[in-house]
Amino acid sequence: MKGIMAPPHATQRLVPATSLSRHRPCPSAALTLLLGWGPCALACVIGALTVVSEQPGLMRYDALLFVFYSLAALPITGLLRAVWRREIPLRTISWLLLVSTFVTALVATALFVKVALSIGVMTGGFHWNAILLRMQTIWFLLMAYCAMYIGVGYQLVALEETRRALAATALAKEAELKALRYQVHPHFLFNTLNAISTLVIDERPGDATRMLAQLADFLRMTLTQQVSHEVSVSQELAFTEHYLDIEKVRLGERLTVDLAVSSNALDAAVPYLLLQPLVENAIRHGIARRPEGGQLRIDIEVVAERLHLTVWNQGVAEQGESSPDEGEGSAIGLQNVRDRLSHLYATDYQFAMSVAEDGSCLVEAHLPYRAMAHSQASLSGALRS
Repeated sequence: MKGIMAPPHATQRLVPATSLSRHRPCPSAALTLLLGWGPCALACVIGALTVVSEQPGLMRYDALLFVFYSLAALPITGLLRAVWRREIPLRTISWLLLVSTFVTALVATALFVKVALSIGVMTGGFHWNAILLRMQTIWFLLMAYCAMYIGVGYQLVALEETRRALAATALAKEAELKALRYQVHPHFLFNTLNAISTLVIDERPGDATRMLAQLADFLRMTLTQQVSHEVSVSQELAFTEHYLDIEKVRLGERLTVDLAVSSNALDAAVPYLLLQPLVENAIRHGIARRPEGGQLRIDIEVVAERLHLTVWNQGVAEQGESSPDEGEGSAIGLQNVRDRLSHLYATDYQFAMSVAEDGSCLVEAHLPYRAMAHSQASLSGALRS
């Protein structure tokens, strides 16, 4: 079984359309209000406080200035949103905003002076030289507003690109994990069907029928249930129990299983179907090759906030000359386990296999301990005897 296969019902996960907006993200309304009106309001408040005790009449000047600055900032806000969402180059935006703020500030200042003269806030006459001088306040505030808006906009773009990159990485990781998980099923199914055909050839129709029934139960349990990439140890043992029921039909009393699991390890999170490939490798490349059968031992415990999982099996001495990992079937199962551990835990795990001279094989996996909620799975005598 080469390559990675997915079941027919597997579908590709799509990114929601809302996360792929065609426009640059804009500052929110609240942030726009803070950027556009905050500095001017602060300046006017500070200016008013400095003259409130000596020249209370000048407070009206600051209030009027804020009103006409607001009138100027409104069209600039609309222009900012329009040019930003259209993704116009920064150089073009800069020149456009420079001219727009100048014209807007000039008009707003001219109107401000006219109104201020009419209500007695200012004295003297209307002169364009004075207008050009006074407009610098509103123009400076408008340019500062535009600079902050564009700066925040680029920051939002950077954050959005980072979010999309992380989302793409997460989706790629999710797809790879699903593909690796789906790989377990056809590989296991191929081996089990071969075993059933062997039972038929050996004229053991009763055992073949029971094995088919156990296979159907196992596939129903593993394929129809919606599970994440990690399950609790107790759930994983329940999956393994169903697989061992299949092997017991074929091997009978030749297969002996010993299980030792510490109570605090039952809640630990482990990769889904982690044990099944390891147990399958132990039985098919070790115990099944012994005429008298052999022993399979599974030990799971928590040591220093790490989950230690070992699978040991008896084998035949000839295996000591070449590692079972060299077989195609064994290589697929063990490499699948390695790949999934790498995707789930990066470098925070250990996985090793060793074969003794007598053919016995030991597989060890050390994973980070993390408790997870689970439904307690019953462990029947198939795992204890």
